[in-house]
Amino acid sequence: MAIAVPLLLAVVVSTLSLQPFASLATMTQDFCVADLTMSETPLGFPCKPEASVTAADFHNAGLSAAGPVLDPFKTGLATAFVHHFPGLNGLGLGATRVDIHPGGMVPLHTHPAGSELLFVMEGAVSVGFVSGATNKVYVKTVSKGELFVFPQGLVHFQYNLGNATATAIAVYSSHNPGLQAVDFALFKSDLPSDVVEKITFVDGQEVKRLKALFGGSG
Repeated sequence: MAIAVPLLLAVVVSTLSLQPFASLATMTQDFCVADLTMSETPLGFPCKPEASVTAADFHNAGLSAAGPVLDPFKTGLATAFVHHFPGLNGLGLGATRVDIHPGGMVPLHTHPAGSELLFVMEGAVSVGFVSGATNKVYVKTVSKGELFVFPQGLVHFQYNLGNATATAIAVYSSHNPGLQAVDFALFKSDLPSDVVEKITFVDGQEVKRLKALFGGSG
């Protein structure tokens, strides 16, 4: 019992300290619209006072048009995450519109905080992910009206198979799933070129070329 009492007190203190975010963990209220004037925490944003919540907090037009094209990938991305869509806060949902131009791709990347469900609206794309446990690759052609799911945290990709722009909507199991692209991590960062060469077995000249392409340093 001597151990149980301090432990219980610690749990109570922790619970009280997280009261502004309680709805994110237990959903004991209808919603918790993000108060974007406050700092984000691992549990999300604090709740905006309900008296100041409006219908606009639950609406977002960010996916109504293609987003900026990312070079050299020939792919446009438009996002609907909590930072621009406060009604998503704590609901475990986020979305991206993906417009992959002919010859374009979404390079190897991962979402550390959420799984991804991809719905192809136009065109056909080749998609795939790599198992973390066995390194087995799961690849599939996904056409208009079809779905494919990428498990949380696993490296995955998409590329256009056609001669016209392929458009898809990706929905995530998080209001902010995170993103880390392998190309950016290696070649857009300040990781020294000689280190990249050692840890990837990529020729030093090629590393320097890719660093220049992506705007990295080191």
